[in-house]
Amino acid sequence: MSPEQRTIDQPKIDLAAPDVAPVVPRSEPAPQTDPVFAVDDLSVYYGAFRAVRDVSLTVKQRQVTAFIGPSGCGKTTVLRCFNRMNDLIDTARVEGSIKYHGIDLYDSQVNPVEVRRRIGMVFQKPNPFPKSIYDNIAFGPRIAKHKGDMDDLVERSLRRAALWDEVKDRLKSSAMGLSGGQQQRLCIARALATDPEVILMDEPASALDPIATGRIEDLMAEIKSEYTIIIVTHNMQQAARVSDMCAFFTAEVNEVSDTRTGILVEFDRTEQMFSNPSDSRTENYVTGRFG
Repeated sequence: MSPEQRTIDQPKIDLAAPDVAPVVPRSEPAPQTDPVFAVDDLSVYYGAFRAVRDVSLTVKQRQVTAFIGPSGCGKTTVLRCFNRMNDLIDTARVEGSIKYHGIDLYDSQVNPVEVRRRIGMVFQKPNPFPKSIYDNIAFGPRIAKHKGDMDDLVERSLRRAALWDEVKDRLKSSAMGLSGGQQQRLCIARALATDPEVILMDEPASALDPIATGRIEDLMAEIKSEYTIIIVTHNMQQAARVSDMCAFFTAEVNEVSDTRTGILVEFDRTEQMFSNPSDSRTENYVTGRFG
């Protein structure tokens, strides 16, 4: 079944199947009120240290949700919970609940590999594989045993990432020869190639120049009609430009142990957060009084 034939309003969810490519339907638009994620009372620990506590929020379909806040407030830690990347850290554990279309992502029957097929991630620093541009895109689909036309899938993914016209004549060349901005769009195309429903972005433009940053932001605006996007950013203007919803995190400092625990202060429509936030801490941050 091709992506164009799929619908998203009644997803076929079987996160326990490790060797079956994800079937996340996609052709009929789903109501934006339908939640993709429901987070309830989430806390994240590294050993005995609680890095983030008591986070509750809902992420809706086909919207951009931005996580903002000062360094060390747990934004990336929370982001990594959505596709269980924190599982790769031996001392990390999660308490509370993250439900994806009503399924507890941390249920013992849920396979984290299948989760990551449906919920892709783009990291702060571009990390193309030391392979050709073509093989970077084809890598995930090959592992997922994609049975369609690989050339078509590679082209479609690069077009969705607004990179096709720049690389179509050098697909067999090394991805390491691309500029930083091109490498980041290649990583986005690589994430799109596995046909996820959700894309997590951890400060995807922080290492890029303004022109490349603008292209990444334009790309988010273009693809949010097909994908749910959660982005971590330190750039207030970027959050205001690209996101529909915004979550502001800050850190509580324990003076005795000199540790910082992240907390969610406010979660609302981006326009509301930047024009009339309900918490003075949010207002102080978005107006530049601290952070």
